[in-house]
Amino acid sequence: MRTPSLSDPDQRMLLHDVADRINTVAEQLPLPDQVQPGPGLGEILDDEVRHLARLLGYLTGESAFRHRAAARYPHQVTPTQRRTTLALARAAEPAGAALAALGGAVHCLGVLADLSHRSSGRAGNRTVATAHQQLVENLAESRAHLARAAKSLRAAADARSIRPAPSPPTVVPARTR
Repeated sequence: MRTPSLSDPDQRMLLHDVADRINTVAEQLPLPDQVQPGPGLGEILDDEVRHLARLLGYLTGESAFRHRAAARYPHQVTPTQRRTTLALARAAEPAGAALAALGGAVHCLGVLADLSHRSSGRAGNRTVATAHQQLVENLAESRAHLARAAKSLRAAADARSIRPAPSPPTVVPARTR
């Protein structure tokens, strides 16, 4: 509502745009069979954590701004604006969970880097395998949360306010005397 004059189509475009940006973050994360611990993955995580943090900041900031505007100018708020505000707020939860999962992935990557400098053995190999599996799981969890956030935004963007169709006039039988 920073631009209170956003039309309904503009509100829908906004939600689709944010969903696209969330999908872009998810697409940059490697799939489970592509996870290769190392500096390259560290760079990807660095970039995508920043992008997602900015998106989460946008979701929360825009949601808060819209709530304040609705409280100040309640008669100017349309049902579409209320749905848009709620959609932005709802998307913040899975976006935050995705960011937390990426934080877990960063931790696993750090553990793997540390383990690469230790002597290997059976126990060390198991520890590496476990840390690698946790890294893969964190990345998959993040992707799932991002997909949920984007899907939620798209569903809200595509929802139409359903107005009941007017009832047909009832036929009143003529009285016969």
